[in-house]
Amino acid sequence: MESWMPPLLASTLTWLALPSVGLPAVFLVAMVSATLLPMGSEPAVFALVQAQPELFWHAVLVAAVGNTVGGAISWWMGAGAHRTVEHWRHAHPRGHLPQGRGHGQALAWLARFGPKACLLSWLPVVGDPLCALAGWLRLPFWPCVAYMAVGKLARYIMMTGVLVWAF
Repeated sequence: MESWMPPLLASTLTWLALPSVGLPAVFLVAMVSATLLPMGSEPAVFALVQAQPELFWHAVLVAAVGNTVGGAISWWMGAGAHRTVEHWRHAHPRGHLPQGRGHGQALAWLARFGPKACLLSWLPVVGDPLCALAGWLRLPFWPCVAYMAVGKLARYIMMTGVLVWAF
């Protein structure tokens, strides 16, 4: 069984590295990885750039756009969750929604920094929930998206550049 795995993997990576397939795949992986789903997009970007070094800037830009679209989706998910909770509270005035420890401090910090906090949306673990919380707080959508884009573009330039240099 192992004898067919390396050629299959090699042909799959070659297929994904084609500009007609690779860039859309990078966009999709980057977009999905920026939602609350646990997934990383760096391996897809790095694989494409390793196979086609001339696509470095294309891959970085496509990944940043896809990741920003995913962050915007998370923002809308947060805004939708807030509307749902508010609707539930009005429908069940005696109902109680538990709040986690640090809930108030995290929201206060985010509200204080506003859309600029979305510059940190590139961070592992906290970046994706940060976008959703920005939506929850109804921070202005387009400024949040602009800050997300700057942070995510810087991340892909740095991470892909370091990976290409190291390998």
